[in-house]
Amino acid sequence: MKTFLVTDFDHPAQLTDIPTPTPAQGQALVDIRACGLNFADLLMTKGKYQETPTPPFSLGMEPAGIVTALGPDTDGPAPGTRVVAFSGQGGLAEQGVFDAARCLPLPDNMSFEDAAAFQVAYGTSHMALDYKARLQPGETLVVLGAAGGVGLTAVEVGKVMGARVIACARGADKLEVCRRAGADHLIDTDTQDIRNEIKALGGADVVYDAIGGDQFNAAFRACNPDARILLIGFASGDLPDVRPNHMLVKNITLIGFYWGGYLAFRPEPLIDSLRQLLAWYGEGKIRPHVSHTLPLERADEALDLLRQRKSTGKVVVIMSPST
Repeated sequence: MKTFLVTDFDHPAQLTDIPTPTPAQGQALVDIRACGLNFADLLMTKGKYQETPTPPFSLGMEPAGIVTALGPDTDGPAPGTRVVAFSGQGGLAEQGVFDAARCLPLPDNMSFEDAAAFQVAYGTSHMALDYKARLQPGETLVVLGAAGGVGLTAVEVGKVMGARVIACARGADKLEVCRRAGADHLIDTDTQDIRNEIKALGGADVVYDAIGGDQFNAAFRACNPDARILLIGFASGDLPDVRPNHMLVKNITLIGFYWGGYLAFRPEPLIDSLRQLLAWYGEGKIRPHVSHTLPLERADEALDLLRQRKSTGKVVVIMSPST
């Protein structure tokens, strides 16, 4: 089978032929149809992600496909079941073996492309906003980097949870994507003052920050008393300049959040969150925004879209046509 393989951190990943894997106890063999890409995949190619495997390994954290076999004495989705799996790696391949407990059945109306664009982005936003920040109906949610892979899902999830959503992104095209996702107010970070615009709209109760740097500082200064700030990532490359004395005076809570970490120490809320999100998809409440789909043979180009920040929403690599 073909897979997009990292052999060492000094050379680019390459499309390679390797033997088809055999599922061990507790594993499911999946015929992969599509796989979503994440910024973490880029970090893994250089060995800079906090959970980078030891080479050689295949990239791809979000595969979706069809279970073809289960390992010995394994309970899991039966062969023939359409599933999505959170694997951490191995999704950019024609087939893969994954923990059967992490293979969740898809709603009947969910395509493989949507499934592959679903887990990390929606899971991150839902757990962050619901489980960690306890976002309430009627509160004001500010999303920094709102047109990105996770930011756009935060806009959608925030609206489903009943919040008023302020989306911050660069340029009219990206802001239009945010508007279509349900944002109530739009701030162009290229031309507008984030702090002043948020304060003019009544201030922030919850800030969802995937950017860091100057945008964090501006949103922090626009927070209402008792606000919660979610640290999701630092796409700007700059760590936030946190002022603890200001946190104290305004009773602001700073929350670090890493979705994948829950798999190691408390997987139950993560799985419950994914089940809720899949149910929302089945009810038509949320829909992934996929800006690009490319075949496995062009996986390097797909990764470059993330590297060059040319995508909105998700980039998905296709192994086989949808069914």
